Amino acid sequence: MSGIPRVPLFLGLAGLLPFIWGAATYLLPALQAWGAGILGPRFIGPYVQIAYGQIILAFMSGVLWGFATKADGGQAATGYVLSVIPALWAFFMTGGGPTSAAVNLIFGFLGLLMLDAAFAAWGLAPVWWMRLRLVLTFVVVSCLSAGVFL
Repeated sequence: MSGIPRVPLFLGLAGLLPFIWGAATYLLPALQAWGAGILGPRFIGPYVQIAYGQIILAFMSGVLWGFATKADGGQAATGYVLSVIPALWAFFMTGGGPTSAAVNLIFGFLGLLMLDAAFAAWGLAPVWWMRLRLVLTFVVVSCLSAGVFL
């Protein structure tokens, strides 16, 4: 992933670990049993993915807010309004059980990707931003899909 600075790349990839762990413990019963015994049921399968996904969507609202600070006038106002959508989505749309929460997180992360694209198109995000966000979103959506569609 050339062109992406090392620290954002490393942090982005490290941020995938709870999603990957959740998918692995969903797909591998022995790992699920081990994880439940050592860490507790809250830290396996879709439960760790949902809790962490809510946090990441809220965090990404802050990132978008930071991008909006680079704009002026109406574009800044639009950016600020759009930046709160991921956090509100996570808050209002992740109840109702693990399957519906995971489906709504999938839509939340896909919607976040569209917001990322808008901020990038406006020149408010770093030039490497979309390359990183595409990879991260693909992995997150794939991991969340393991608990929904498999």
